[in-house]
Amino acid sequence: MTQPQTQATTRPQVTYTQGDIVLFRDAEKFWLGQPGNTFVGRVERSWRHADTRKVFYDLTELSGNRARAGIDPAYMRLLPATDAMHDIDTAPLSEPDTGAMTPAAVAWLRQQLGQDSSALPARP
Repeated sequence: MTQPQTQATTRPQVTYTQGDIVLFRDAEKFWLGQPGNTFVGRVERSWRHADTRKVFYDLTELSGNRARAGIDPAYMRLLPATDAMHDIDTAPLSEPDTGAMTPAAVAWLRQQLGQDSSALPARP
């Protein structure tokens, strides 16, 4: 008889740099079911705790431009630019209807075309 194996999930060590956009979850608020436990932030700086030598981060909470200090990286995840730009990268350019594209894709295309908006159908 074989024992079921549990699969341990190990997260690779990530070093965040100034300007990175991250998702942060406040573990205490999360486990207590309190609102506002997760937010998007921008990394402002990193520093080491004087006693433990553990790395912590200072973030700016983007929704309110609020400073958050001493963030544990175990509760941070990088928000890659490729995910944010996916709708633009995969926009159905052959579609004559701009409604089939997301607003971000349409805005990017209009910017690329400059003043020559005749190449795209009129806005609805």
